[in-house]
Amino acid sequence: MTPPALRPLTVGEILDVSFTLYRRHFAPLAGVALVCSGIPVILNMFIQASGGMLQNLPLVLVYYIVFAALSSIATAATLFIVSDSYLGRTIDARAALRRAGPFIGRILICSMLTGLVVFIGFLFFVIPGIIFLAGLILAIPAVVIEGKSAGAALARSWELTRGSRWRMLGLLLVLIILLYIPLAAIGGIIAVFVPGAGSILSTPNVMLSVTAVALSGLAQIFIYPLFYCVLTIAYYDLRVRKEGFDLEVLASTLMPA
Repeated sequence: MTPPALRPLTVGEILDVSFTLYRRHFAPLAGVALVCSGIPVILNMFIQASGGMLQNLPLVLVYYIVFAALSSIATAATLFIVSDSYLGRTIDARAALRRAGPFIGRILICSMLTGLVVFIGFLFFVIPGIIFLAGLILAIPAVVIEGKSAGAALARSWELTRGSRWRMLGLLLVLIILLYIPLAAIGGIIAVFVPGAGSILSTPNVMLSVTAVALSGLAQIFIYPLFYCVLTIAYYDLRVRKEGFDLEVLASTLMPA
């Protein structure tokens, strides 16, 4: 694949490039999502079918540990696939998953730190939380693509988004509208058309819970990769705008072997 002509992109162009990469590399992206979502979804379905979380506390703990680890692997592998393809390289799902393993700890720590900072910001009249969210949204791409530690990635994202945080917030709002509102709508449709009356352990409610978990897991296979496609392109867009990354890539292609 020929590397794209890197240049500053508008929000619409970021979305267009992201959807293009998503369609072009859907097979490896969906493969990563399927591998990493399958076990947590099956565990969650079993928990719901066995009486819910309160009846299976030890298994719930296992579920959250597995979910956190595999979500981190999926995030890193997805970023590798999108980043490499955007820069004109190719990587399959298996290679991306192998490269993702060492990033589990850093991604988990980075996610927790980001969540903590944003939560504290929201405690102070909401606006600081929104600013922190927009400023730290590229921390995980910085961990994976640049290999930074969790703390350094937060600082890197904060610096990279300086002057562009409202733009990043707008991009995030568009993502929420495009991706997560339809997911919430699916949940609402399930609640309407699958009977759910009665006690929490009744058969209708068990069916509702298991069906919701299965469909949510299926939806994540389509939604999760696209979210990180957009974040990756936004990350490179800011590097082009602020650091001349396009010139850096051009120079590297012109260097003699």
